[in-house]
Amino acid sequence: MLDPKLVRTEPEAIAAALNKRGFHLDVDRLKELESQRRSIQEKAQTLQAERNAYAKSMGKQIAAAKAGGLDTTPLREKGEQLKKLCVAAEDELSSVQLEFEQYLAQVPNVPDDQVPAGQDENDNVEIRRWGQPRQFAFPVRDHVDLGAAGLLDFETAVKIAGSRFSVLYGELARLHRALIQFMLDTHIREHDYREIYVPYIVNRDSLYGTGQLPKFGEDLFRLEGDHGYYLIPTAEVPVTNVYREQIIEENLPVKFVCHSPCFRSEAGSYGKDTRGMIRQHQFEKVELVQFVPPALSDQAHEELTAHAEAILQKLELPYRTVILCGGDLGFSSARTYDIEVWLPSQDRYREISSCSNFRDYQARRLKCRWRNPATGKPELVHTLNGSALAVGRTLVAIMENYQQAEGSILIPNVLRPWMGGIESIG
Repeated sequence: MLDPKLVRTEPEAIAAALNKRGFHLDVDRLKELESQRRSIQEKAQTLQAERNAYAKSMGKQIAAAKAGGLDTTPLREKGEQLKKLCVAAEDELSSVQLEFEQYLAQVPNVPDDQVPAGQDENDNVEIRRWGQPRQFAFPVRDHVDLGAAGLLDFETAVKIAGSRFSVLYGELARLHRALIQFMLDTHIREHDYREIYVPYIVNRDSLYGTGQLPKFGEDLFRLEGDHGYYLIPTAEVPVTNVYREQIIEENLPVKFVCHSPCFRSEAGSYGKDTRGMIRQHQFEKVELVQFVPPALSDQAHEELTAHAEAILQKLELPYRTVILCGGDLGFSSARTYDIEVWLPSQDRYREISSCSNFRDYQARRLKCRWRNPATGKPELVHTLNGSALAVGRTLVAIMENYQQAEGSILIPNVLRPWMGGIESIG
């Protein structure tokens, strides 16, 4: 969530910054709510002051009335009336504040200055490339055809669950598992992350804290019943919520790595990537999450992105890194780098990781803080996360980039220890 004080005092500046991502901030509505808040607050303070003053004098007035044989009921009724007026004013103030907070909860993060203007992914700006796409001396197959010989099964998945699911068999399932272990071990041993295991079901508060709710409920799988439970769309949600409503006592930065399945309804993606494993309702990811002091925020973002890129370099998969334009930026993110891996069958780069810096946007929703040693006071942390990597898309990239003329798939050298030394599958 944006800083409410900043939104109240500088709504035009916030609105101008949000224009970069194509979001219209209703400045007139915010100004009206702020005007109402101030007016009601002044009324509430005046009534409370009157009530306090009357409470101090009421005892003497009642005593004097009793001494004079007068009825004290009007004096008591006036005290009760002032109390009711104060409660009504406080309720009115709470109502206006709630309306302001509910509106603010649906306002996305302000893009960083470095974020380029643009409407969609076509306006993202390439930063760098690594590796050269392989030149094939035979017709390239996509991962669906490569897995058709008993490794990858979509028809059975449709029977079991429905479309946008898959079943992996034998050596391909093992390769999928090997990728997860390889990614986890690399980030733990080489990048100094701490592994964490979290629930795959979360409550509404957790999804609100990271920004999936209230705006993106249709993208989630909600469990039936009155429990308010959801399947996680990414490990970012439960891992970032580890420190919800508390002050982090550990030394910053705190760096977590987590493997989890992810569940997404893919609302709005009808007709997109219907073939194969690129866009599914259930997939695996290895996620990196960091909690850092604001002063280290930019440095941490570059490092986290490099950690994700390191996996592709070890696997020798060509990729490029782009900075997302305002129109393609995620709701809670202030700046995002997408890493896109080369897919020969599509003759283009496809997203395999998003590495985002949320600044204090999530932390404010989460009420997640650290104690600044320079001041001794609690302050909001900055949160960051990135996929390192999306396992299914990494599997697809290996299948297609390492395919051989006869249909087999070579195992990247770095993965062979996790595959029992075998050199190819299929």
